[in-house]
Amino acid sequence: MLEKRNIRDHKRRLLAAKYELRRKLYKALCQDPDLPSDMRDKHRYKLSKLPRNSSFLRVRNRCIYTGRPRSVYEFFRISRIVFRGLASRGSLMGIKKSSW
Repeated sequence: MLEKRNIRDHKRRLLAAKYELRRKLYKALCQDPDLPSDMRDKHRYKLSKLPRNSSFLRVRNRCIYTGRPRSVYEFFRISRIVFRGLASRGSLMGIKKSSW
C-alpha cells in the first residue's frame, strides 16, 4: 500500500512539473483585468481542461519509508517516527540524541 501511495505522489510531482509553466500562464491571463472578458473566459476554460493532478496543491510530502503523510521532515523526507528510530540507532550522519 505504501508503494502505491508513494508512486501516485511521484506521478503527481512529475505531472505538476510538466504543466507548471502552462498553468501559471493561464492563471495570469485569467486574472488580468486589462484583457476582455471573453478572452479571460477562454483561458479559464483552458485552465480547467488541464489534468487535475498537474496542480501543486495535490502534491503531498510523504515519508519515503512508511508513506506517512503527516509530520514529515522535508529535508530528510522521513516522518518523525522513522527519524527518531534512525537517529537513536545512529544511522543518520550528523544527528545525535541530545541530553542535558
